[in-house]
Amino acid sequence: MAGVIFYERFVVLEQPRDDHHHRRSVAACLVQGVYVLERDRQLNRMDTDALAAPWWESFGFKLVQLLLDDTDFSIFGAIYELRHSSFSQGLPSQTAPNAVIAFRGTITKSDSLSRDLELDLHVIRHGLHQTSRFQTAVEAVRKFAPVYANNVWLCGHSLGSAIAMLAGKGIAEQGVLLETFLFNPPYVSAPIERIKDRKLRTGLRIANSLITAGLAFAVKGSSHVSTSNELFCALSSWTPCLFINRADHICSEYIGYFEHRKHMDAIGAGKIGRLATQHSIGGLFLNAVGLESQPFHLIPSANMCINLGSAADFMQAHGIHQWWSSDLQLQFNQYRFS
Repeated sequence: MAGVIFYERFVVLEQPRDDHHHRRSVAACLVQGVYVLERDRQLNRMDTDALAAPWWESFGFKLVQLLLDDTDFSIFGAIYELRHSSFSQGLPSQTAPNAVIAFRGTITKSDSLSRDLELDLHVIRHGLHQTSRFQTAVEAVRKFAPVYANNVWLCGHSLGSAIAMLAGKGIAEQGVLLETFLFNPPYVSAPIERIKDRKLRTGLRIANSLITAGLAFAVKGSSHVSTSNELFCALSSWTPCLFINRADHICSEYIGYFEHRKHMDAIGAGKIGRLATQHSIGGLFLNAVGLESQPFHLIPSANMCINLGSAADFMQAHGIHQWWSSDLQLQFNQYRFS
């Protein structure tokens, strides 16, 4: 997924307005810290020349471990430990994590671009779970979550949010619900949300639900569908925070994904909607031809924060930098699967 670094030097944030704004800003800055760590590595910036540390030290965190890709040895993630109370800045201390595991997205620089793009393709093909980068990430989550009494945040942007989402889903299936912040997470689908005609959007979504539900029964059979529904319901207690810009075609489809499920309930087709929301046509096709797929983007519940502000271009709409801004026009929606 596309990723751009707008800031390498730390920007001083305004005094937090509220706990939600502060937590979102801190999570975004810690992800940005991973971007800058990798740029420090690429540009051989060390010691006093390195720019990454203020992105976590300003909030009282200490860098505990780097997560390295075993193919190009790039830094794709970092584990931070909260060391002192500057995180709270007058806000409720009980909202602070003991540690944060953060993952960056794609960097459009030659040192890491080819490997990042390779992983972007795995995302599109529902094969991210088979990559060594994801395996390194999920092993770190499983190792460090119990060390910090499961009071750990998972954070990611773009490609990194896909890694965080898939890792969060996996550990949630084991009964461990980690607070998760997903910035501009990719949704693998045609960008129907970008269609301005509401009736056309609704019609396309209904047709897609009917086709997806029918394919699910045809490819997997009724018993497997029933088991899949039970697993999906069991995951519903995990409610990751999704940060979506409606002008970003990579992530904006999450808006339609959840709103359409409500619409299907309203027109009496809730069972079809709930079945369709658990499957993707692409994933079902891969299963039909004997290939393994794990669509990471299909989740039962979420707390969604939508940036309604205008964006000059796609890069601005998709950038991590927007999420520590204090003057956003935001809409908050909660979705619970039942």
